[in-house]
Amino acid sequence: MRCRRFLLVLAVALGFVSCASAEPRNVILFVGDGMGVSTVTAARIFAGQQQGGPGEEHYLAFERLPHVALVKTYNVDAQVSDSAGTMTALVTGHKARAGVLSVAPEAPRGDCQAASEQELPTLLEEAEQRGMKTGVVSTARITHATPAAAYAHAADRNWEYDAVVPEEDRDTCSDIARQLVEFPYGDGVDVVLGGGRMMFRGQGSEPGARRQDGRDLAAEWRQARAGRHYVADAEALMALPASGQVLGLFSMSHMEYEADRKPDGGEPSLAEMTRLAIERLAGPAGYFLMVEGGRIDHAHHATNAYRALVDTVAFADAVAAAQALTDPEETLILVTADHSHTFTIAGYPARGSPILGFATGPVGAPLRDQNGVAYTTLGYANGPSALLAAKDGEQDPTHPNYLQRALHPMLAETHSGEDVPAYALGVGAEG
Repeated sequence: MRCRRFLLVLAVALGFVSCASAEPRNVILFVGDGMGVSTVTAARIFAGQQQGGPGEEHYLAFERLPHVALVKTYNVDAQVSDSAGTMTALVTGHKARAGVLSVAPEAPRGDCQAASEQELPTLLEEAEQRGMKTGVVSTARITHATPAAAYAHAADRNWEYDAVVPEEDRDTCSDIARQLVEFPYGDGVDVVLGGGRMMFRGQGSEPGARRQDGRDLAAEWRQARAGRHYVADAEALMALPASGQVLGLFSMSHMEYEADRKPDGGEPSLAEMTRLAIERLAGPAGYFLMVEGGRIDHAHHATNAYRALVDTVAFADAVAAAQALTDPEETLILVTADHSHTFTIAGYPARGSPILGFATGPVGAPLRDQNGVAYTTLGYANGPSALLAAKDGEQDPTHPNYLQRALHPMLAETHSGEDVPAYALGVGAEG
């Protein structure tokens, strides 16, 4: 049987998808934003310790998938990548510039006209053209770089709403939110769940809304086709009828970190959104679904390991939910990251030492540097926590708000350039 183009794209992007066997009916691509190898390791230990064990021998759900690979993450113009360029590679099979969404590298960043002439077809567009169902799920703004690359083409990842597109380019280059609502392939994206309502609502319609063109894109999307549903909280999401396309925007900007999410606060978990998406997309036509754990990245940029690890565990829970709902004989599940972070695990701590704590020796006493300051097992090469005074080193590193120490002061911690892991299960995953 001839391999579908989207499997060829994934084979190029991830390096191990095979066309030798029967092709899958469904493909689910999980992207842990910023989830490098050190994040996976620390989250594994964290999850195991939360369950009462020493942690090192634990496994996250996706670590038990039978096929593993390493993926290069550079952009054509960057040794250390950003999410726009790397997600473009994942959904188009082409390396791209940093900061540009699903546009070939011949177009410079910010050049609207060039970008409009160099658009790269994406997996989601391909799936819609083939009559498949499609979905995009994220804990970040749905117009943020990673989810946006699946359905939008933009010369700059920051063009999330109308006012940030240069005025002279607005007739040629639509903003990202508008591209989602006016998506021209098939019958449009079937399930969209995430944050970022501010990009779809006109100023004055609700606090924080940013659009200056006066449009209510969420309402326009719902009214454009019969049977569509728009929801803004978890209760409404769970009460939806069984059929119909869904747009769910559960927060004005990014959704809450999992550590801060309140079960009755209006935001569904990533696992809940994943389950609902799969249930609504499943059927004889097949589907392509992209699920992003978007806030792993944001916590790392803040040098806040606690929230990064909690969100990684929540991401693993979403993968487990997908496994429980799908048959590997007909569904290909891929789990990877778009890039890593300058996040380290070091210092010779004893086995079973609290992963969020100070590095401790065999008798449980904190290990100290040459200045006599206790140091944590987890740290960063750069970031805002480098600006904190050394005397703060004795704060409780297990507190959710603790910022792990960084070496070089930066307003935000940066990405790092090493390879990231990829895991696969199902039809075509044997490589």
